[in-house]
Amino acid sequence: LDVSMDPQNFYTCLMSLWLHRFYIYSSVALGVSIWICIQFFTNKIRKKKCNGNPASAEATEDKLVNGYVTSKVKEVYVAGVKIFYGSQTGTAKRFAKDLAEAVISLNLSAEVINMGDYDPDDSLTEETTSRNICVFLVATYTDGQPTESAVWFCKWLEEAANDFRFGKMYLRGLRYAVFGLGNSVYVDHYNTVGRNIDRWLWMLSANRIMTRAEGDCNVAQSKHGSIEADFEAWKTKFLSRLQALCKGEKKPCSGKCKKGKCKSQGKQSRESSDHEHGTSEYVNTEAEEFFETTSEEESDAEKAGETNSVIDVEDLGKIMSHMKKAKVLVLQLKAIAQLTSSFSGYRLIGSHSGVKLCRWTKSMLRGRGGCYKHTFYGIESHRCMEATPSLACANKCVFCWRHHTNPVGTEWRWKMDQPEMILREAIENHQNMIKQFKGVSGVKADRFEEAMTAKHCALSLVGEPIMYPEINRFLKLLHQQNISSFLVTNAQFPAEIRNLEPVTQLYVSVDASTKESLKKIDRPLFKDFWQRFLDSLTALSEKQQRTVYRLTLVKAWNVDELKAYAELVSLGKPDFIEVKGVTYCGESSASNLTMANVPWHEEVVRFVQELADLLPDYEIACEHEHSNCLLIAHKKFKINGEWCTWINYDRFQELVRDYARSGGSKTFTAADYMAKTPPWALFGSRERGFDPLDIRYQRKNKTKDVSGC
Repeated sequence: LDVSMDPQNFYTCLMSLWLHRFYIYSSVALGVSIWICIQFFTNKIRKKKCNGNPASAEATEDKLVNGYVTSKVKEVYVAGVKIFYGSQTGTAKRFAKDLAEAVISLNLSAEVINMGDYDPDDSLTEETTSRNICVFLVATYTDGQPTESAVWFCKWLEEAANDFRFGKMYLRGLRYAVFGLGNSVYVDHYNTVGRNIDRWLWMLSANRIMTRAEGDCNVAQSKHGSIEADFEAWKTKFLSRLQALCKGEKKPCSGKCKKGKCKSQGKQSRESSDHEHGTSEYVNTEAEEFFETTSEEESDAEKAGETNSVIDVEDLGKIMSHMKKAKVLVLQLKAIAQLTSSFSGYRLIGSHSGVKLCRWTKSMLRGRGGCYKHTFYGIESHRCMEATPSLACANKCVFCWRHHTNPVGTEWRWKMDQPEMILREAIENHQNMIKQFKGVSGVKADRFEEAMTAKHCALSLVGEPIMYPEINRFLKLLHQQNISSFLVTNAQFPAEIRNLEPVTQLYVSVDASTKESLKKIDRPLFKDFWQRFLDSLTALSEKQQRTVYRLTLVKAWNVDELKAYAELVSLGKPDFIEVKGVTYCGESSASNLTMANVPWHEEVVRFVQELADLLPDYEIACEHEHSNCLLIAHKKFKINGEWCTWINYDRFQELVRDYARSGGSKTFTAADYMAKTPPWALFGSRERGFDPLDIRYQRKNKTKDVSGC
């Protein structure tokens, strides 16, 4: 354009230029529109070829962003199916392979997994975000037990469901279905394994995608004529449900649709509110074939158990005065112990004793580290038996990890079992629980063999073991079998402490340092609890063998009493002081503690450092970070600048035998059986108390260490 040209020619040229650009832009827009239309119809054809399953192809949808066409991968609702089986005769395995072939025919990946080769502790949480569907095909023995290959998986799942450390939402996001294989001839145990797995997964907030089904080997009772036919009927329903999930549907059809409208579509998804609102995930329309436990039923059962769990023996006569008190107490104690056993892995012994497999025993069996007693005193955790000859206690501590499901009382009122029987059954039960780990993934063969012979006994399971009238005989029996003794008392029985025979190590729980705080935290039954507490500490100072104060820190309750604690140390003169952050045991009407009361490890370290500064005869010796615990030791255990907090267990057994042969005249002291502490166990070490021979395992999504022993 030339501005000097004639005005009419100038405007004509300008108009021509505008029209030229308009034609160019129009052509480009038309081309883009045609390309979008082609892509739209191409995707539609691709969808049909994939049978409507977005997971079976790399389908994409296109959209226009800032004038450009972008490609976005569609959401994958189901990534694949993992089929777990526990089989003895091969039926469940055969069903698993059959199901895998059917799943693959839907253009989905399928993996068949033998439960015996799978480690749920390491891998199951990964399924909460994997978008896989987990199917469990499990058989039940005639006695109601899982098959050998499924024992560890079931044991782990049961404990996870009942262990507060895992949390109610531990498996939230995992989607699953269960098919149980059983024989209805054995009515009492029919398909118990399948039912248990279904319940435990539900308790951990996993999401059922459909009701559990049960196949029956008893042809006469089988719903479809044989267990194979039962499986085929369930498989058809499962595949239909799987295809619906692949399309993004979250709820199964109830089968009661009218005019094409499914009633179940209006119900809220379990994935968002099942545990919050107490609603069932689905409508159960085939009660005779499937089994469903609603969250209301589970909740009511838990509330009922919790409401009736605390039994004060002082009140039983008022409640049931028409019965003999002794008989009532035995029956009540048995019922409570059986309840505890069914929910927490306890094994009841007689009418007042119990044994349980500690989680640290299982951890060390698998080379994942031992408890703090391994770090502080050289205990072999995989060879430690946790037991008690008295489930009853004289306190109702706010942090009691049993939620007070054990009875309480101030004196022995129960029918007494003999110590020989208690020890024999404790060892038998302990060995049987160890046997369940045979062949389990990760279990070290040498440690498994060692674990079959208990070397230590922690009399700290629950209750007050020193209440047992024959506690001295029981201790002698332990030592005769070369089993060391670690006895914990709540400092309410000073006379019994004075009369106690030598133990490897005697603990006294010092949960508070003032009368007011002790009453608030321990909630003792004795009216003269404070004087009993002080007398117990005085009695402890008279002992010649190893003695320990056990301090449990409860944030905002007892962490500001340093000077008072120091005064109690001068009274009891313990060899060691264990300081541990309180273990949060989950919600309970018996206690108002929350996670806010659990101190961080750094807070425990700071408390210990300040307490040690007030104790001129003591220093910080050891640390066990992953138990949130530290050890203060008397300087007499520091020989030539090296700590000797560990125990020479063989030497102790020699000394206690000599003591017994001499009728108690040949005494010995803690200094006679001390052993050198390894460098990794010392406070300030790089390992922070974790044995370098093992490999530390940290649970996924774990935000705060609340582990305990």
